[in-house]
Amino acid sequence: MDRSYKEDIPKTKRALEELKKEFSGVASTTDWAKLRIEPLLDHVKSLERLLRSPKFARETARLRRGVVMFHSDLVYLRENVKALKQILDVEGRSRRRRPVRRALRR
Repeated sequence: MDRSYKEDIPKTKRALEELKKEFSGVASTTDWAKLRIEPLLDHVKSLERLLRSPKFARETARLRRGVVMFHSDLVYLRENVKALKQILDVEGRSRRRRPVRRALRR
């Protein structure tokens, strides 16, 4: 198993946790944490459990062939983190553009 995969999974987990915190401060009609971030975090946690399991660690010969599957998982996670960052930027900009509502003077 390539060491970069073992390092990328915790890195992705930290990025998702940070995004979850940032999205909690954004007023949006979509709950991105429930919709995308929490399912992605669950996926990352299952990959971490799998990598740390003793049964999995003994199967190094199969791991070399299984790298393709881990690579596809990491590409999937990276693309989702990238898309969530773009959504966060858009949500933040739209929040800043909204005019402040003031009471009408009579």
